[in-house]
Amino acid sequence: MSKVHVETTINDEATEFLCEPNQPLLEVLRDTLGLTGTKEGCSTGDCGACSITLDGRLVCSCLVLAVEAQGKSVGTIEGVAGEELHPLQQKFLENAALQCGICTPGFIVAAKALLEKNPDPDEETIRYWLAGNLCRCTGYDKIIRAVQDAAKELAHPA
Repeated sequence: MSKVHVETTINDEATEFLCEPNQPLLEVLRDTLGLTGTKEGCSTGDCGACSITLDGRLVCSCLVLAVEAQGKSVGTIEGVAGEELHPLQQKFLENAALQCGICTPGFIVAAKALLEKNPDPDEETIRYWLAGNLCRCTGYDKIIRAVQDAAKELAHPA
């Protein structure tokens, strides 16, 4: 099988790679491009650990073929922080909303996508939006609180 040349933008940087036509984007991100922040949990789209944005839409990168990134914009956990931690990342730390860390990147990417669409979500909306992300260690209350706190900070920066 011949490889396909893909030109895309990942975390606001023009990127090119070669991939198999049936290769998942998750595999290319981690193994080809070295962006290991996106985690592999289930490889069936059930856990959300591999959540990324594709042209602003939240998707599981294990279910997206790498060739589908052609000409599109991809956002991963590596693109969330700038010089300092993003408020979501800071609030996850402050609220102890993480333990083993496998699910954390997916939760943060999903929460960021939510807050970009709805900067003032209520708890029900947060829970609904994050329902595709599973956590086996921390429990969801701390995660929900972290997202609520980040939303407040983003709405009223210090």
